[in-house]
Amino acid sequence: MRNAALTLGVIAGVIGLIVGFFSYGYTVFIDAFGEIGSVAQQVENVGLVRGAALLAPILAIAGGAMARSQNIAAGVLLLLSAAGMFWAFGFGVFTMFPIAMSALGGVLALAARQPDAA
Repeated sequence: MRNAALTLGVIAGVIGLIVGFFSYGYTVFIDAFGEIGSVAQQVENVGLVRGAALLAPILAIAGGAMARSQNIAAGVLLLLSAAGMFWAFGFGVFTMFPIAMSALGGVLALAARQPDAA
């Protein structure tokens, strides 16, 4: 289960990096060029989106990386990553996979009782 948590955490972090990069870039674009009618409007809480775009993927990758050695800490980091992505970006077509993978990786890491067999 620790290996699954590792894999899910790293993949969720990489996908989260992509989502975070575009979310951060979107807020910067709207700040620089202004809103475009009803097509492109600034998000309600820019600081939250920018902060989560940086922190949530890092938490997922760090949680996945430590899943084999420190499963409790890894599970907490993965669950925090899933909660941060859900809170900042919502649950949509581009965020459903990193949120679900982080959450599942966190649950698996917390449920791991003994080290995986080699």
